[in-house]
This record gives sequence, C-alpha cells and structure tokens, in this order.
Amino acid sequence: MNMRSFWWLALAFTLLWIWLQWTQFQHAKSQPAAIQQTQQASDNGVPTANQIAASNEVPATKGGEVPATKIALASGQRVKVKTDVYNITLDTDGGDIRDVYLLKYAAQDDHSKPFKLMSDKGNLFYIAQNGIASQANAKLPAPNHKSVYQVAKTDYEMTGKTLTVPMVWEKDGIKVTKTYTFEKGSYLIKVDYKVENLSGEPWSGSLYSQIKRSSNDPYHNRMMYTYTGPVLYDGNAENKYNKHKFEDLKTQPVNGQTATGGWGAMIQHYFISAVIPNQKAQNSFYAKSLGHDDYSVGVVEPMVQIKPGQSADLSTQLYVGPIIQDKLKSIAPGLELTVDYGVLTIIAKPIFWLLEKIHSVVGNWGWSIIFLTILIKLLFYKLSETSYRSMARLKKFQPKMQQLKENYGDDKVIFQQKLMALYKEEKINPLGGCLPILVQMPVFIALYWVLLYSAEMRQAPWMLWIQDLSAKDPYYILPVLMGISMWVQQKLNPSAMMDEMQQKVMKLLPFIFTVFFMFFPAGLVLYWVVNNVLSVTQQWYITKKIAAGEEK
Repeated sequence: MNMRSFWWLALAFTLLWIWLQWTQFQHAKSQPAAIQQTQQASDNGVPTANQIAASNEVPATKGGEVPATKIALASGQRVKVKTDVYNITLDTDGGDIRDVYLLKYAAQDDHSKPFKLMSDKGNLFYIAQNGIASQANAKLPAPNHKSVYQVAKTDYEMTGKTLTVPMVWEKDGIKVTKTYTFEKGSYLIKVDYKVENLSGEPWSGSLYSQIKRSSNDPYHNRMMYTYTGPVLYDGNAENKYNKHKFEDLKTQPVNGQTATGGWGAMIQHYFISAVIPNQKAQNSFYAKSLGHDDYSVGVVEPMVQIKPGQSADLSTQLYVGPIIQDKLKSIAPGLELTVDYGVLTIIAKPIFWLLEKIHSVVGNWGWSIIFLTILIKLLFYKLSETSYRSMARLKKFQPKMQQLKENYGDDKVIFQQKLMALYKEEKINPLGGCLPILVQMPVFIALYWVLLYSAEMRQAPWMLWIQDLSAKDPYYILPVLMGISMWVQQKLNPSAMMDEMQQKVMKLLPFIFTVFFMFFPAGLVLYWVVNNVLSVTQQWYITKKIAAGEEK
C-alpha cells in the first residue's frame, strides 16, 4: 500500500468516524406535534398532555415560545426509603420521587459515596412524578402531582423481599391510596393507586406519569459523545424508538402521540429513568420543554370510571437505574434499545452477546475484553495477513523504490511508470492492504460502541491499578502502552514513499493518540492495546518471513 493509498484510507476512516458520531447525534429527530392525534386522544376520553399541563409550573407564551422561568417546586414532608439498591427520598407534596441514590454504583468523583441519579436540588434537577388527571368540568377531584398526601411515618427500610410505602389523599368523598412497592435487588418500582369513591357521584380520571429533568448533565464526558435526553417508544410505528433532543423540544414538542403499550424515558450514559404504562392499553405520550433548561417526558393512560360506593386499582411502573440489557428486555418491549449502538447495532449486539458469554466463564470484564479481542483477531486473521503481507513486500522492496525516487523523483510521470513496472515485476498489489482493513473496520468500531455503552463496565475492575474499566487509567499506563505499540507498528510499515513532511506527521501520531486516549475509559484503551499488540506480533512475524525469503 503506497502512501497515497494510505492517506486515502486514513481520510476514509476519519470521515466514517465523523459520520458515525453525527448519526448518533442526529438520530431520530423529534417530530412536530400531531394535531389529529391530540384530538383523537381527547375524543377517546383520554386527557391530552396539554390538558394535564393546564396547571403546570410554566405556562406557554404567545407564539408558542417557552419563557425562561425555573420550575417552582413545592415541598412537604420528606419520606426516606432505603432498600438494598436504593436510597430514595419521596415528598408528600405530589408524592414525587425527589432524590435517588444507587447504592450498588459509586459516585464518579468519590467512590466512597453512592451515585446520585436524581435530585431536586443543586445543579441537577431530575425527578419522577405521578398523578391522576380529571376532566376540566369534572365534579369530583383527583390527586395530581401538586396534591398533598398524608403518611403514617417518614422512614422506611427494607427488611424482607419487598417494601411498600403508602401515601393517602382524601377530598370530597374520594379517597386515594398511592403505594410505592420496591422489590429486593430490583430497579423496577411499582406505583399503585387505589381509588375509593365514597361520594354519591360517579368519578373518572386518568393515571399519568412523567419524568422531569434539566438538560444539564454533570457526568458528561466531552471527549466522547453519548446521548442525554428524552426518548419515546411507540410499538405501532415503523421507527419505534425515537430520541427527542432537549433543544428540539423547544420548537417541536410531542403532544398526544398514541400507542398500544409503549414507554417514555430520560436516558444518559449508563443510566435510565423510564415510565412504563400498561402494555396492553392505548396510551398517550408527550415530551416538551418546561422553560429555562427543564424538560419533561410522560405518558397518560386510559380513563377509568368508578361508580358511587365502588373502588378501582390503577397501576404503572417506573424503572430507575442502570441500563442492563438483559433486564430491560424482560420489563417492556423495546426498553433494551436504550443501549443504542446506532447504525452498527446489527454487528454490535452479537459482539456484546459474545462478551457476556466470555464473562460468564472468566468472571472479569477486563479479561473478557482481552479474550474477545483475541477471538476477533483470529476471525480476521487471514484478512489481516493479506494486508500485512502486502505491506511487508513493500517494505522489502523499499531500497528499490527509494532508488527510483532518487533517479526519477523530479519527473512524476516517469517515476509513476517505473514504479508501476516494479509493482508488476515483483507482483506487488499497492492496494492489497486496503480492502482487508476496510472490511474489519465496522467490526472494530462496533466493538468500540459496545465497550462505551455497556453499563456492566462501570466500576468493573480488571487487575492491579485498573479498578474501574469505565474510568480513565489513573496512571496513564495503558495510553502510554498504546502509543508505544502504535509507534512499533509504524516502524514495521514501509516509509520510502513518504516525503519529509509526511514522515514528520506520522511520527507525531503515536504521541497525539496517546494524549487523546488518556481521557478514554480504561476498558476502551485496554481493547486498543491488546489489538495493537496482536497486530504488531502478526505483522512482525509476516515481515520477518518475507524478508527472509520464506514467502513469495
């Protein structure tokens, strides 16, 4: 592969990388509000998102613009809930989930503290709300996310397999008991409403759930793009899984999107909070800006009517925790899609499946990455061999190419003719190393996304100084090893066709990549180090055989 081919390949790789990053960023832009859907939802007796937001914290202004006003969140009694996986704070004002600490995951800046996923204070506004919406002309009330509940106590701790936290609201002959149910080892929270109509009039209402958060992501890694924001899943649509970026929602809110089943969520790197309604019911979804930098995503379930003297149970679910693919898939259709590998999903999913199988045997994610990299290298051994053999032959005939350059370098036409004649005489294909690399490229990029998005890597130790594969190497040993391996690989490649400037640029690349990789998760760098070491070993072996005349 001559240097012109090399630079075209490098350019192609760079453009592909930029395109993949862009498709991740642009994937599934939010759709404009559907007026017909909104009207249909209202006609079917299901309150629309606009009706629910009639008493919302931030009103819309003329022209559809959203005022830059921060949500004024009321607060009542705080109810502390501790399970084996959660430290949660509920508030009697609305019965909201206000704070969530994940006890199995440590804070990024201090591993002695649990990871804070949700909060209603500080630089991250992120809460979960439920309520029952009633029609505007309803005679009887229903508790929404601003209603005040009563609690028997303010401190709960799990001692068995389940923990229930009841909250009671009562007004005008309507008694509602809202109960949170937590299960041991589970991040799935069940929310039940028992509605008792003790009045003399019929009662009606629709259960709704919503997630509110600010667009600020204090855990964002600027070196690597990962999506943070709302997503909606519509099992009826052709494009079922859709991201709705925060900025898009300011001008393109989603109102009244209906679907059988479905769900809505806020996602970030490794973690998700999702509202999961009845999967057999016709539900209405929404996502919108609330003003300032706050947004909401939610779902309205079908209306329920209760006759005087009778009662009914309404229930929904919340998933608040890590994005673990096998667990999410069993909770609701499509929920596992929140691990988004983009256009390379068809390749990435089998790679993750294989990585999991290896981990089930070796029990360590670091060694699993190493063994997976070895298996992939074995899979592409012959393709890599073709590429390295081509480069080794070019390196062997470097003196002849250098001589041609000295003799005919001033006349490019004659030089190219002589060079092509040399290739033909020695049976060298200057492009022989390109195709194998292009074929392997999607697989290795897919593996990159697998390692980047897998929550299983978070705080997973490898050995010695690497105690968190999702964090950067604290001593930068792996990035330095990666740079050294890249430098060694350069030495094995032919350089006779490079001019002085190209040689200087090539010498800088290992240093530049080393600096970049200092900020990458250790699991990703480990993969690159192992891949480079295997590549160098294979290339050295083939180059040595060809130089000794063992291959022709």
